[in-house]
Amino acid sequence: MRAGRKLSIAVVGAVAAATVLAGCGDAGSSGTEAPQQGASGEGCAPVAGEQLIALEDDKSLQNADNIIPAVNSEVATPQLIAALDKVSAVLDTPKLVQLNKAVDVDRKSAQAAAQEFATANSLTDGVEKGPGGRITVGAGNFTESEIIAELYKIQLAAAGYQVTVQQIGNRELYEPALEKGEIQVVPEYAATLAEFLNGKENSGGQPVSSPDVEKTVTALRDLGGKAGLTFGAPAAAQNQNAFAVTQEFADKYGVRTLSDLAEKCSGTATVLGGPPECQERPFCKPGLEQTYGLAVGSFSSLDQGGPLTKTGLRNGTISVGLVFSTDAAYAQN
Repeated sequence: MRAGRKLSIAVVGAVAAATVLAGCGDAGSSGTEAPQQGASGEGCAPVAGEQLIALEDDKSLQNADNIIPAVNSEVATPQLIAALDKVSAVLDTPKLVQLNKAVDVDRKSAQAAAQEFATANSLTDGVEKGPGGRITVGAGNFTESEIIAELYKIQLAAAGYQVTVQQIGNRELYEPALEKGEIQVVPEYAATLAEFLNGKENSGGQPVSSPDVEKTVTALRDLGGKAGLTFGAPAAAQNQNAFAVTQEFADKYGVRTLSDLAEKCSGTATVLGGPPECQERPFCKPGLEQTYGLAVGSFSSLDQGGPLTKTGLRNGTISVGLVFSTDAAYAQN
């Protein structure tokens, strides 16, 4: 689990934050459990392979976790917001996958990857100068957050601010710091943060996020306003929970979507891998059962999108694994 991003609500889509989506969790110990109740039919046995692909969430099981700048309202000038919104305007999920690949696979620094992206997309062109002053951009302790924080730094420096990036950790740490003004800007995830703030404001209340990005961001702005937070525009890029298979598995069984998986692979041979919480969280195994009608034969307790799950897919010990949609593993060579 990256920065706990997905635990509180409820992280290939492309190839995702806290404390975050209820469908994910921290790394767990490996081990495959007994066949799950309700699984019938032959199913689809794992198929080893190197290239991983994320199956399309064609019935919108996951909520709109679009990347969005979160800003302490005391520093949220129009110039500052406009500078950050230029990142949102060009950042889509395929580009985010490639940015993650630049750091995690190509071994560039987050600063170098961000600078190359900013230059290639002319991000600082036409940035209006703000009032200046010191700005600290907070970052979660995972690659994607660090890269986006560096992009924000580039933009804010162009707007005349003195900017530093500080890695803070998970949402339980950096969100209160953002409210207090100890840091001023953080790259966030719309649905995840909306549910995090909803949990603080309305413990046990109904979820406010959905697959609809407009409705999710509206709820986020309402909750954030009460906490002294302002938000820029959401990017097209999303980092959600996703379910991956090997390219060889997809080709053998003819699956490209989660509906395909449920139709062709419900049965005893199908092994689902993910963090232990996946068996209970609504955006993981229960969601696959209720939204898609998928019945798996067994569950392998691993991690989310980490080395255990990726190794299980590539070695052919699990059929499908819970991952982050923007993982560099989904970048085609």
